[in-house]
Parts: sequence; C-alpha cells; structure tokens
Amino acid sequence: MEQLIQRHNSMVARTPVQFRRYMYNKIDWSNRMIGLTGPRGVGKTTLVLQRIKQQLQGEKVLYVNMEDFYFTTHRLVDFAGQLSKLGYKYLFADEIHRYPDWSKELKLIYDYYPDLCVVFTGSSVLDIRKGVSDLSRRAVMYHMQGLSFREYLEYAHGIVVPVHSLEQILQQNAEVGAIEHPLAYFAEYLHNGYYPFASESGYIEKLKQIVSMSVDADIPAFAMMSYAVAYKLKRLLSIIAESVPFKPNMSKIGEMVGVSRNVVAEHLTLLEEAGLVAQLRDDTVGIRQLGKVNKVYLDNTNIIYALAPQNANIGNVRETFFNNQARVVADVVASKQTDFCIGGASFEIGGRKKGNAQIEGLQNAYVVKDDIEYGHDNVLPLWWFGLLY
Repeated sequence: MEQLIQRHNSMVARTPVQFRRYMYNKIDWSNRMIGLTGPRGVGKTTLVLQRIKQQLQGEKVLYVNMEDFYFTTHRLVDFAGQLSKLGYKYLFADEIHRYPDWSKELKLIYDYYPDLCVVFTGSSVLDIRKGVSDLSRRAVMYHMQGLSFREYLEYAHGIVVPVHSLEQILQQNAEVGAIEHPLAYFAEYLHNGYYPFASESGYIEKLKQIVSMSVDADIPAFAMMSYAVAYKLKRLLSIIAESVPFKPNMSKIGEMVGVSRNVVAEHLTLLEEAGLVAQLRDDTVGIRQLGKVNKVYLDNTNIIYALAPQNANIGNVRETFFNNQARVVADVVASKQTDFCIGGASFEIGGRKKGNAQIEGLQNAYVVKDDIEYGHDNVLPLWWFGLLY
C-alpha cells in the first residue's frame, strides 16, 4: 500500500494542469462510478490526474494503475474494501481492462462500498464494451477522442479559441480572430496534431506502435482469433489509408486481403470498435449502428499519414477530418447526393476549386472547402469544423 501511495503522489505531482481536454468539464464527477474510455494516447490518464490535483487535494483519494504488479496478487474488490476501512472516498483505477474480471469486481465494489467513488479508464474499447453490461445502472460511461483542431491550437501554440456550435459555423459566426494563419496550423494538425503526445520526439513511430498494439494484441485477445490475422488487419488498414474516399467492395477487398467478404465486414467492425477506422453508414435502418456501410475511413488523419506518408489521398484526408470532428457533436450519416448529412443539412467536401454542382437543388446544403480561410454564403472552410469541441 505504501508503494502505491508513493506512486500516486509522484504521478499527481508531475501532472501538468495548464491545458485540459474537452471531456474534463463534460463529466459529471458527482456520480459514484464513472468510466472513461478512448483510444490509446488521447490523454485519459492525464485527465483523471488533473481532477485529483485540482479538485481533490486534501481528500482521501488514491490513483492506481491496474498494470501494477500489486494487482497480480491482490483482488481489486478486497483492495477497495481496505481503502474504505481507511476512510478513502475516491479510487481512480487506470487501464482497468488489464485486470481480469474487472467489471464483476467493480460491480461488487459499487454494491459493497457505497461511500467509495470509483473512476476507471480503459484504452481497449473492445474489452470495456464487453464488460460494461455487468455495470448497467451503476457506471456512467464517457468516451473521449483525440485533440480537436481547436484544442491543438491551444495545446501546441497557446492560441485560445472558443468552442463553436454547429449552428454558429453554419451561420458564418465563427469567432476566429485569434488565429492569424489558420491554414499553416491546420496542415500541421492533419499530419501530427491529433494526439497529445505529438509534442514528443518520435511521434509517428509512437503512433505506429499504438496501431500495432491494438491490432496485434487488443483485437486478437478480444475476438479469440489467431495472431496471424493481425497481418491481414494491417493490410486492410493500409488499403484504406491509400484509397480515395473508400466505398467498400467487400468481395474485392477480400481478394486483396485473402479472406472472404463476410470476414472483411467482421474485420472492419473490429477495427472500428478498436478506434482505428470509422464506418460511415446511411440512416435507412438506424443512425451509425445499423445502417448500411457507405464509406470506410481511418479514424483520424494522423493515422493516414503514419500508414501512408507518401500515398495519402487528399480527398480521403479531408473527409476523414470532417467525419472525425463532427461526430463528437452530431450523428454523421451518408448522403445520396453529397458526402455527408447531419440532421437536415448536407455537406460536400472538397478543395478551394470545389463547385456547387453536387448541392444544386438541395435545401440547407453547404460546400466545405479546404485551403480557404473564411466562408461566405453556403461555402464553409473545412478547418472551422475543428472548432466544435
């Protein structure tokens, strides 16, 4: 226990507090059990440590990493009971999916120790989703993704821009006076600004390691598949990275990867659940989950440039960015005539020379252009959609 307390103190002391992720103020910290998921590297650990450092100083609180050797010989539920007896009020359990039977024991902790608030994080979304059913009506779940362009401006360059609603952007009411040269920063962001560790050396190699860990370890462990399948999953990711906006032909992809069309669909779903790809669906059956898959993107533009640095398709990059940023605040679905639909609005994505042909005859339709600083009429700059969170 003393070593765990020492590690807690060291981690909290080293945690920076100058910048906080968008999710910090969205979490209702008054709940007794909170779960925070998200891909590896998006800043979940820093966020919970900031909560401790800024709001819980003087409280009986303990942060632990579930990969600690201590938990190879000690049960989490027994550890929580010990904390409760010592008067602790908060337990923060990081990387919870690394602990066997984590969801069952969290359920017991919730039921046995009502005075103990628990916050847990998990990077393997696959494992977390499998266990959350055990915590129904107990844990309040949140999902965090990487930096928005707006967050990147503040985190990397100290440029503070307010969060904008979708309505503000559509009405040309973006307050962006603080950004002197947005397109230069935007190009940086698309290549290496999505993850907070972008400020560290070796960013692309670290990002590749995250992708490999998800493909080599998380997915095979969750789906109980052969680790040899990881090669085919990586091949599938490479195909998506190098493609034009990707409309999946399952049979053709299956031939390229060496699996059947049904297996391709299963692989794409696993990659989506792992936070590596995003599947754009239509709304014929249900938003996102049940509609027919219309296009497949990598999750964010940084992964595109990491996997296909010489062959990234700019049209793919633009659509990936729009989908990635807009999905945080709205349900983004496929459109029969344009690239995307959000509510009753249609969006066609392109470069500076993109025309209005695709939106002719449509009500509430917009052309979203890359390589322009400001909008006019129904033309909107692509980078504005990075201000949504």
